[in-house]
Amino acid sequence: MQLQRIARAKDDMREHLIVIGNGMAGCRAVEEILARDPARYRVTIFGAEPRVNYNRIMLSPVLAGEKAFDDIVINSVEWYAEHGIDLIAGDPVIGIDRAAKTVTSRGGLCESYDKLLIATGSDPFIIPVPGKDLPGVISFRDMDDVDTMLAAADKGGSAVVIGGGLLGLEAAHGLSLRGMKVTVLHLMPTLMERQLDEAAGWLLKQELESRGQTVLTGADTAEIVGDTHVTGVKLKDGSEIAADLVVMAVGIRPSTALAKQAGLAVGRGIHVDDHMVTSDSSVLAVGECVEHDGNVYGLVAPLWDMCRSLADHLTDQPSGYRGSVTSTKLKVSGIDVFSAGDFSGGDGAEDIVMRDAARGVYKRVVVKDDRIVGAVLYGDTADGNWYFDLLKKQESIAEVRDFLIFGQAFAQGGGQADPKSAVAALSDDAEICGCNGVSKGQVISCIAKGAHSLDAVRGTCKASASCGSCTGLVETLLALTLGDEVQSGPKTMCKCTSFGHDDVRREIVAQEMRSIPEVMQKLHWTTPDGCSSCRPALNYYLLCALPGEYVDDQQSRFVNERMHANIQKDGTYSVVPRMWGGLTNPKELRAIADVVEKYNAPMVKVTGGQRLDIFGIKKEDLPAVWADLNAAGMVSGHAYGKSLRTVKTCVGSEWCRFGTQDSTGLGVKIEHMTWGSWMPHKFKIAASGCPRNCAEATIKDFGVVCVDSGYELHVGGNGGIHVRATDLLCKVATEQEAMDYCAAFIQLYREEARYLERTAPWIERVGVDYVKARIVEDDAGREALRARFLYSQSFSQDDPWAKRAAGEEAELHQHLAEVRPLEIVA
Repeated sequence: MQLQRIARAKDDMREHLIVIGNGMAGCRAVEEILARDPARYRVTIFGAEPRVNYNRIMLSPVLAGEKAFDDIVINSVEWYAEHGIDLIAGDPVIGIDRAAKTVTSRGGLCESYDKLLIATGSDPFIIPVPGKDLPGVISFRDMDDVDTMLAAADKGGSAVVIGGGLLGLEAAHGLSLRGMKVTVLHLMPTLMERQLDEAAGWLLKQELESRGQTVLTGADTAEIVGDTHVTGVKLKDGSEIAADLVVMAVGIRPSTALAKQAGLAVGRGIHVDDHMVTSDSSVLAVGECVEHDGNVYGLVAPLWDMCRSLADHLTDQPSGYRGSVTSTKLKVSGIDVFSAGDFSGGDGAEDIVMRDAARGVYKRVVVKDDRIVGAVLYGDTADGNWYFDLLKKQESIAEVRDFLIFGQAFAQGGGQADPKSAVAALSDDAEICGCNGVSKGQVISCIAKGAHSLDAVRGTCKASASCGSCTGLVETLLALTLGDEVQSGPKTMCKCTSFGHDDVRREIVAQEMRSIPEVMQKLHWTTPDGCSSCRPALNYYLLCALPGEYVDDQQSRFVNERMHANIQKDGTYSVVPRMWGGLTNPKELRAIADVVEKYNAPMVKVTGGQRLDIFGIKKEDLPAVWADLNAAGMVSGHAYGKSLRTVKTCVGSEWCRFGTQDSTGLGVKIEHMTWGSWMPHKFKIAASGCPRNCAEATIKDFGVVCVDSGYELHVGGNGGIHVRATDLLCKVATEQEAMDYCAAFIQLYREEARYLERTAPWIERVGVDYVKARIVEDDAGREALRARFLYSQSFSQDDPWAKRAAGEEAELHQHLAEVRPLEIVA
């Protein structure tokens, strides 16, 4: 990203505030100043990275493929321009002249200041062992590190992560999801020992190992091995672990080199007073680089407190920072973790513990003299804010002790859960959003000023705008404050647009739009390239509207659809070849057996859709696996896709003494007609040979139940979390009619359902009578729908992995190298 300096008027006589550091603390300090006195300073920000300000906390979801960089941007280019801020990105300050009150950048730019704010953050600690400077040894602190890890993961192989703290475990999780074999080395006996006690650390270790990672505690690194590139890590016990990538995540240190060079007072961090002023009254500092009253902080909440005190001081408002009592509420590899205070025990301390092994929940509250002194929560952190509030205020818990471990709702309800009352009882200064440092009082104030929906709250005070773990609390505060006046707002596709799914589909057809960029341009997308929510939807809508004309954008598909395989929690893939109507033959079975042996697949599973699922296939082996299966005449079963999955059948009249029609033959015909068709969501079909319904046709998206006089057609079933039985669409007399109605129903669903909406919620939304009116009662309309479906099928039945067999191996491996998960959706 190239960011140009924003020009400013030469006659601007305001005090000049220069900020060294374009990260979360520096920009938050500027935001706080602007909120108090937007005309007080003209602001120049120097950033080391060639990017706008982004949320470093959310780097892990970017690595894991759950978010894109645009999703974690805090302040866009437009924000800097709107507030007249001069952003100099990618040109870090290398010198401060306090006598002349100037700073000099690496590119030679010299700027004078009236006030200088140092927000240089922290530097990763690199353990001083041989080989630490080898290519392939990196830290995990910024987007450049993420890009390096993504490039390494594209090549496959093994990774070693040194450090079992939060960053290390998040790096390991992301690399594992990307397909690398990952080993975590941690010096201490307990993972995340600063946040977790021994019991919670053990639970976390067990969970991570169940996901395919290797976790070695008590592992002391002796040397990083390699010549021109890292090849492994040797431990002091003599063992060696192979590695194509080594990520050091063993800790951070305040970045103080620039301050020391300038002659400022520095200890563990840059010394600051209660107003964030350094030993030079014209120079302030904030964030991870500072030391206040002997403490340095690496968590977000104290940084926000510092920024507020600094802004008060620079706008002549009385205030002062008094230090922070910290808590940690995290999501480690998708596992909720919370800790606060002292959980090491001690004289007079008592433990109140709850373990629920089946749910993976562990709670420990440490109490002394009827007051909470520490808490550790694993798996269920909903009450973390309440425990932390009690800890900070040192309130007596004597009256609620019997119910304390069960959480606020039970404790304050005398054993009867009342979540709304529990949230209502939180004090105004109780923290709601740890990522953005937002209290309950700030959320309520935001709501009182007109933010009457979740998105409005997110856009105004940023509560729930980052990791989303506090969304439930914010929604409860909306309900408590507004009651029935809470606005759900129009359901937009995503935050990139104000248009809903139906509006976008309508406009694509009405304006004859032909590409994703054209849709975003004409419908005024706020994010130029869209996001992981809207791009797959737009790709599907264009594909459905323009069969044979629109070129499928593979990079706008979810990872499973691009890989023609299901990514598993250990980063390997499962492959499901299609078996028409559940039928197979010796040739196909031999091919599957050969693949399993050749590629060392650890498991083969018979699926509920009457197919064989091959597990444990490495990403780099997928082209060869599919080439071998293609050679036996087998194509993709689309078990991963928003598409036709399976057509389940029973043996019907050919074999079964109860069968009334040839359900197997009909199922095979329907599957040949419908396979390869992209849908708003996954789509399942079944054909049962009699009302005994052995193929479970009445919980499928489209089901056929054969009877003596013909075929009963059922629609809108779902056998998932929320089971829904089908609605009877109609009864027809012939196989051909059953197929025609099936094609028409699928096309109606394809054209009118919203992306990621199954047939069950779609029918519940539009009503089965509407579907009957379009399919059963309107003969001409049904025929038109059928014709459009068959026309689109003439372009869609393609198996891209078959290209390898056609001599296009280079193109296929290029496609494989470009695959990066947008998001994994079941």
